[in-house]
Amino acid sequence: MTGNRPNPIRETDDAVRAEARALLEEARFGALGVLDPESGAPMVTRVAVGTTPGGAPLTLISALSQHTAALGRSAACSLLVGEPKPTGDPLTHPRLTLQCDARFVARGTPEHDRLRGRWLASHPKSKLYVDFADFSFVVLEPRGGFLNGGFGKAYLLTAEDLLPPA
Repeated sequence: MTGNRPNPIRETDDAVRAEARALLEEARFGALGVLDPESGAPMVTRVAVGTTPGGAPLTLISALSQHTAALGRSAACSLLVGEPKPTGDPLTHPRLTLQCDARFVARGTPEHDRLRGRWLASHPKSKLYVDFADFSFVVLEPRGGFLNGGFGKAYLLTAEDLLPPA
């Protein structure tokens, strides 16, 4: 209990882990939260999302964007995935919030080449700009997360919960 309120967090089990991983794997875009490098205020933007072969979130961003500058200053960020279904109350549909550390992947490395191939398989339209010099892959390495599975279904997740078993 917190004060007079019951604790809304339920126990995390394998079904919850699987639901969180599925939300992440199915996501093609999400909301990326960063700290604005000028003001330090929170800022959220929509980004394309994929996953690394190991299951970590991945995005492709331009150096011209404000969120790239923010991630260059502070790797700490947050990612929200999970879209409402066409019908019903949007607050009853599951969504996953991750706390992450951003890691830029250098061009010309084997990791970049693997990520590029995987990215293009799930985001074929990005072939138009994936090789532009100002674009970089950024792995969002999870520190933990929160799954809101709908009303009364709240779960805390560790980094290990979010990545597929080895």
